[in-house]
Amino acid sequence: MVRLIKQINFPSDLRKLKKENLKQISDELRDELIEVVSETGGHLGAGLGVVELTVALHYVFETPKDKLVWDVSHQCYPHKIITGRRDRIKTLRKGGGLSGFTKRAESEYDPFGAAHSSTSISSTLGIAVAKKLSNNNNNVIAVIGDGALSAGMAYEAMNNAGALKSNLIVILNDNDMSIARPVGAMSNYLAKLLSGKLYFSFRETIKMIISAFSKRFSQKAGKAEDLLRNIVTGGTLFSELGFYYVGPIDGHDVENLVQIFENVKNSKHKGPVLIHVRTQKGKGYKPAEASGDKYHGVSKFNVSTGEQSKQKSNTPSYTKVFAETLIKHAEQDTKIVGITGAMPSGTGLNLFEKKFPERTFDVGIAEQHAVTFAAGLATEGYKPYAAIYSTFLQRAYDQVVHDVAIQSLPVRFAIDRAGLVGADGPTHAGSFDITYLSTLPNFIVMAASDEAELVRMINTSVNINDRPSAFRYPRGNGTGVQLPSIKDVLQIGKARIIKEGKKVALLNFGTRLEECKKASEKLNLKGIECTIVDARFAKPLDEKLIIEVATNHEVLISIEEGSIGGFGSHVMQLLSDRGVFDTGLKFRSMILPDIFIDQDTPKKMYETAGLDSLSIINKVEETLNSNIILAKNKNKISN
Repeated sequence: MVRLIKQINFPSDLRKLKKENLKQISDELRDELIEVVSETGGHLGAGLGVVELTVALHYVFETPKDKLVWDVSHQCYPHKIITGRRDRIKTLRKGGGLSGFTKRAESEYDPFGAAHSSTSISSTLGIAVAKKLSNNNNNVIAVIGDGALSAGMAYEAMNNAGALKSNLIVILNDNDMSIARPVGAMSNYLAKLLSGKLYFSFRETIKMIISAFSKRFSQKAGKAEDLLRNIVTGGTLFSELGFYYVGPIDGHDVENLVQIFENVKNSKHKGPVLIHVRTQKGKGYKPAEASGDKYHGVSKFNVSTGEQSKQKSNTPSYTKVFAETLIKHAEQDTKIVGITGAMPSGTGLNLFEKKFPERTFDVGIAEQHAVTFAAGLATEGYKPYAAIYSTFLQRAYDQVVHDVAIQSLPVRFAIDRAGLVGADGPTHAGSFDITYLSTLPNFIVMAASDEAELVRMINTSVNINDRPSAFRYPRGNGTGVQLPSIKDVLQIGKARIIKEGKKVALLNFGTRLEECKKASEKLNLKGIECTIVDARFAKPLDEKLIIEVATNHEVLISIEEGSIGGFGSHVMQLLSDRGVFDTGLKFRSMILPDIFIDQDTPKKMYETAGLDSLSIINKVEETLNSNIILAKNKNKISN
């Protein structure tokens, strides 16, 4: 059999085929997807589930003139293969290669970039309104999963779309499978009512009645079916929001999908339409179908067996250290509860849940709610730990400020994925939390330099009952240091001296400590002795120690895995306020550069950022050799 997929470089090639060829294309596309991800790793399960949907959408709609937006875009690999990127698809998630998500700069077929959940309806509504204002009649389609639909933003957008009567098509990709189990009454409502046997039996009965009578009667019966659909199904929900509801339909019957999409495309209906498509995550690959997470995110794997080639490490991950430490505390303190937003395994709270199911709360993709929910728990004397990735906590910043910080509520923020994260690139990089938390009055902000320090910070946070606190830690494994007991706590705002020198002081905040040590060893060989300080706290600062090292060294350099406005900025403000710069101190702040760094290995990303040991050495030498003379002094010298 001739492989048709080799003929498909763009959707225009796909549209030249007959409908009966689409199943073969889908099968071949699925095989290619499995082969690609087996070599690159990445998000497999979601892509497997939308192969037929991807083919049908590009077959019916005239992309890129018609705009197709994938929510989160975990499922976009099949889309990338047939939209001009097939020759580069094996560079997926690698340095200089294709992004693992949709990206505007990458292709005209990606009209909106995504990687966080629940943005598709809002963005496509904006596109649809823009087209209307421009008298452009091209179609606009959003594809959103049932898990993403649980977020409030999706309903805000749907409500707005209904009110505006915008010509917008929303595809609800209902696989009853988010990263974790779908959470909440809404997910249950969708799963049970929208695909219930009751509706199908009524519908089939009506179809039989309709087929037996005249066209005139059929029209009236069709209206009756609309009424029935609204009464029996969740069509009510979507109808109340102003959407015309179609479905649920089989998302793996490509020819049927094409027919329905053509009907919707050619209909004269004015206003938004929601097409409810039932799919199976991991579809067509038995190891994925059999897996609990349906191979949501995988490393490289053996295609025939499904066995993943995960790198083994003798050291625990920071995430696991957090979970196991919190469990030990919760065994002794019944007030400790864990909260996550649809990421129990990613944050380690799945381990906490096994031990304390009644004290674990997965609120779904609802970070804003998670934070305010934690605030409510804190008002009643509980000790909530909101375990949220740095990049996802950004979505709840107003709640952090208004509901937690202003009221000085003791919510503990366990900030995972701090710093640069590798293959997921800038959308998942924890670049800004030091800055956006350290600006808030009365907040305690900590960063662990290794897994032992993480334990101490968790220990410390348990007893912080008068204000909010946060501790940040990276993705990946620790350094292998021995872990302390849960009684080993830190003095709030107290740094520690790792090594003493005379000429240069390296003031570290976070896991760049190992790079500081490497840099110090090499500088020492050049006769440059360094003091290394592990700051531990960005807020409150150890003012006494910082001023001491600043006044006793020629050069002071702060180092952090965060953006401008963070730890280094606070140190600089302190030194300025105390007049330390008047003494001639040479100070430099090493931070993430003012760019979004594309995906690569974390090691290479930190090299790009200029936060590796070599960059520290260069910064030290450059600063030591700096001989800037103020203009007024120049004049004095010349006279």
